[in-house]
Amino acid sequence: MGDGDSYLKHHILELRTERGWTQQQLADALQVSRQTVISIERNKYMPSLKLAFRIAEVFQKSIYEVFDYER
Repeated sequence: MGDGDSYLKHHILELRTERGWTQQQLADALQVSRQTVISIERNKYMPSLKLAFRIAEVFQKSIYEVFDYER
């Protein structure tokens, strides 16, 4: 993303590893592909709002505990 773009900083990798989950286990829980999880963790893909809320729900966290909006 270029200068001036807004993006979401996240804690998905940390939350996943704290739980001992594989990328595939998280993908299965989210009903997405493993590649989607990889892309999100590497900041190559910004999840939709719906997926962001689903991620927070799977981790039993608030959306604010999983994502930090940076501008």
